Amino acid sequence: MVDAVKRAREAAGRAATRVTGQALGPYQSAVVRIGFSATWLFFLLREFPNRAELYGPDGPWSWGLAERLVDSNHAFTVLMWSDSTLWFEIVYAVSVLASVGLLLGWRTRATSVLFMVGVLSLQNRSVFMGDGGDNVIHLMAIYLVLTRCAQVWSLDARRARTRGTATAGAAGPVLWGVLGVVFAFGAATGGFGYGWLAAFAAVWVVCGLWWLVDRYEPESEGRAVLDVLANLLHNAGMLVIMAEVCLIYATAGWYKIQGSRWQDGTALYYPLGLDYFTPWPALSALVAGSGTLVMLLSYGTVAVQVAFPFTLFNRRIKNVLLALMMLEHAGIAVLLGLPFFSLAMIAADAVFLPTGFLVWLGVRVAARGPGGRWGSRARAVEPVPDAAEPVSVPGPR
Repeated sequence: MVDAVKRAREAAGRAATRVTGQALGPYQSAVVRIGFSATWLFFLLREFPNRAELYGPDGPWSWGLAERLVDSNHAFTVLMWSDSTLWFEIVYAVSVLASVGLLLGWRTRATSVLFMVGVLSLQNRSVFMGDGGDNVIHLMAIYLVLTRCAQVWSLDARRARTRGTATAGAAGPVLWGVLGVVFAFGAATGGFGYGWLAAFAAVWVVCGLWWLVDRYEPESEGRAVLDVLANLLHNAGMLVIMAEVCLIYATAGWYKIQGSRWQDGTALYYPLGLDYFTPWPALSALVAGSGTLVMLLSYGTVAVQVAFPFTLFNRRIKNVLLALMMLEHAGIAVLLGLPFFSLAMIAADAVFLPTGFLVWLGVRVAARGPGGRWGSRARAVEPVPDAAEPVSVPGPR
């Protein structure tokens, strides 16, 4: 009995050391960052000609209707600070730039906050314009603020390797200074609710404290404490992302089981006959014309979604189902014409990709990049601690 208690304590100690001593899943968090920022960036660019109808002053959901809804549900959106067209264009442009910055991993903590502000502001301005993929992006934009998602495959990681710290340079303080002015303006004009005001104030203060400690006392105990807190937040954020993905698939699968069309294996047939979901009519007709194929795809979708959360402890089965789900979403993108929903779900699925595969993929991409040669060998990139300040954010709306 004494030995069992001792072993349990030792195991708990090792687990606590690992959770606090390092940000786990650096490659997984990087690919999630790249995936969601790229998805939102492509969406904003594709809808650029329609931006005023979707989220701006020309939309059917008028500024007055949006104001009434926001007053009732207290959703966060900086677009409610002004009804001017210029303000809308500024917010849209900043959202695009923030997506680019997060995609490249440039000043990632600040750009992740800007990315979250852009996503929430546009989506909460016109709540009826989104779909399931937008809901996933909405949640992940908040979770990414918690993570140290720039340890690899980012400009911050390269700056940390070449200059010794990711906070080097004047761009970071200037960017946070501008953000501080904007936050102060929002607080003075009543643009924030109390929860969001406290959250953004905490983000700004803690990021400033991190910069001071990292610049002037990088070897101090204070820096070590901030590292521990940042690692805890990162690991908690990654756990929440994984739980969110499992919840999405579990609920989707079990709700499908209750539907009669999924039970008889004909669910896929009906959307293939709708003009809205048939970008390739000939292909849709070909799939819908095979009852066996429709039945297999319908039953297979349910089986994979229900089974996936239960396979996480078996690496081989999990990887097989993960590949099947990604192929399923790729098929949805092509067959049903939902590319951004599919990209969002594939980006979410990427949190479960094995590290070995991601390292191999990074090496292959680096070998074919500007600094590599086709077919040449490249070393795996080691995770570099980024300027990850421990921050807190409020709820999803």
